[in-house]
Amino acid sequence: MAKVFVDRNGYKRYADSGKPVHRHVAEQKLGRSLRPGEVVHHKNREKTDNSRRNLWVFGNQGQHDRAHETDARKYGEKYSYQGKKKKSSWWPF
Repeated sequence: MAKVFVDRNGYKRYADSGKPVHRHVAEQKLGRSLRPGEVVHHKNREKTDNSRRNLWVFGNQGQHDRAHETDARKYGEKYSYQGKKKKSSWWPF
């Protein structure tokens, strides 16, 4: 198993290359390299949860931002960027 570390932004990266783990997993899921501008999104907002089912690839940063804006309107700004941090009765999923 490759060694990983968590960077200062909270994302796991491979120690040997510095490549973000979520981008590598998304490429495996898609069966191709990510295209320039594509953004990998963590559906549950947990930056260290790099499971295939938790990753969504957007074509560009604008599409990714719109997903967060939609979630902020539905569930609140905090949820949109941080996900579920504590057990709560308002958890939407």
